[in-house]
Amino acid sequence: MTKQFTDEELKKKLTPEEYHTLREAGTEAPFTGKLLNNKEKGSYVCPVCGNELFSSDTKFDSGSGWPSFYDVASTGSVKLVEDNSGGMRRIEVLCAVCGSHLGHVFNDAHDQPTGQRFCINSASLKFMQKDAKKP
Repeated sequence: MTKQFTDEELKKKLTPEEYHTLREAGTEAPFTGKLLNNKEKGSYVCPVCGNELFSSDTKFDSGSGWPSFYDVASTGSVKLVEDNSGGMRRIEVLCAVCGSHLGHVFNDAHDQPTGQRFCINSASLKFMQKDAKKP
């Protein structure tokens, strides 16, 4: 079930960069995201609804310039949809609860257990240190 928020609510809750990325399918510049080099243990949740998306246990350095994960936190935490924008065929990753844009997934992480690279914008994530409560 998709949780709905008004644009007005989200513009108050999110930074302009977060709003652009999460709600307008924007992309932050590579190597600029605040969570790219985060090595702490915990969970990555949706800044809009608090849905747990990824675990630090599956985060890896892909060299792409964006936080990368080889698996989702749990089955059903994200939704995958075909994205043919910008003249490319990709698979977009959305929050399964609120529909926010997170990034894209690629099948090019051959040195990872799933072979997948969830290439996710830092602006689409909120980090929750292990044992911290969700927003």
